[in-house]
Amino acid sequence: MNKLLPISAAAVAALVSATAWAHPGVGAHAMGFSAGFAHPFGGLDHLLAMTGLGLWAASYDGKTRLALPIAFVLGMIGGGALAVLGVGLPGVEIGIAGSVVAIGALIAFGARLPAVAAIAIAFVSAVFHGHAHGTEMSGLSAAAGVILATAVLHAVGLGLGAAAASPRFTKAVRIAGSLVAAAGIGLLAAG
Repeated sequence: MNKLLPISAAAVAALVSATAWAHPGVGAHAMGFSAGFAHPFGGLDHLLAMTGLGLWAASYDGKTRLALPIAFVLGMIGGGALAVLGVGLPGVEIGIAGSVVAIGALIAFGARLPAVAAIAIAFVSAVFHGHAHGTEMSGLSAAAGVILATAVLHAVGLGLGAAAASPRFTKAVRIAGSLVAAAGIGLLAAG
């Protein structure tokens, strides 16, 4: 099985193309709650980062388990506000893909960083995602949809992490993290 991991990771990276991005261009101006809610489900970058963040958060106990998704949502709101205010953020797509790589790697290595460091990673990663959303969408109802969808994806990741909490699933979770990181590398290469 260990020999399959590099092959699987390479296959995932090769399959990821620019069409996997949820941000093909800026200024798409999706409007309304439904468009906002659907947006995070429309790109591999969002699905992997947000679900992965929930999966990584599930490895923590107590307040940190919830602090990571909350920090991500707050970072998205902050990044979105920057975009709405017209404040540019260099390297948004690289930051988004980099967040997928980082979250996948943290899962793959079973990293349990100090709470402050983990929260900072979640927040900073989300600023890039939020900026992209803020650039593409308009209106508070669209923003509310994005925020709710993000919370749903975090909950899915937390649920997967809780279901896989048994030591017998450690290897499967780490392989999943490796595949998420590989997909993020593919996104970087496609960008």
